[in-house]
Amino acid sequence: MHVKPKHDEMTVTAIPAGAGKSKRRRIICLSVSLTVLAAAGLLILILALTVFKSKQPITTVNSVAVKDVNATVNLLPVTVSVNISLDITISVKNPNRVGVTYRDSSAALRYRGREIGDVPIPGGKIGSGETKRLNLSLTVFADRLLSDVGDVYGDVMSGKFPLSSYTRISGRIRVLNMFNIHVSSTSTCDLKIDILNRKIVNQSCHYKNK
Repeated sequence: MHVKPKHDEMTVTAIPAGAGKSKRRRIICLSVSLTVLAAAGLLILILALTVFKSKQPITTVNSVAVKDVNATVNLLPVTVSVNISLDITISVKNPNRVGVTYRDSSAALRYRGREIGDVPIPGGKIGSGETKRLNLSLTVFADRLLSDVGDVYGDVMSGKFPLSSYTRISGRIRVLNMFNIHVSSTSTCDLKIDILNRKIVNQSCHYKNK
């Protein structure tokens, strides 16, 4: 009996005609999306480094005036009492295109490097390109001079009392609602107070932005 050999069975899968085009479209859309995102990221970086590049606030001491001076010396025993109050006006300019939010800080009064008085500066905000004025009243804390009686005595007897004021403003700016950048500015004024005439006879101010 003759048996016909069976032919091998073959499975054929039909591929839709539009499948290849659909895949290509997805690849093109993905490529375009990535290109747009990269371009947007590059634009944001360029703006952050140019137009919105952060600048430090500029602190300027406009005026320093003697509000009150009182110094007494007792020889037996040797005791010295000094009371000095200063009115200081400071301007803080924001040169950035966005606002600066600064934290609570303080201004200090120093004698030969030691802090002998301070006044708080409440935190706040300075708008784009705005200049804010701060009116401060600094007073010597006499008890903080007790450890420097020798120097205080000599300065009081000379009639010229050396002091320095120190102010630091620090905060942050937010660029493009994405990045927080720290900024700060300090001012220091070296003063000599004429005790007898109750006025400033020498003043030198220094500024630092970082």
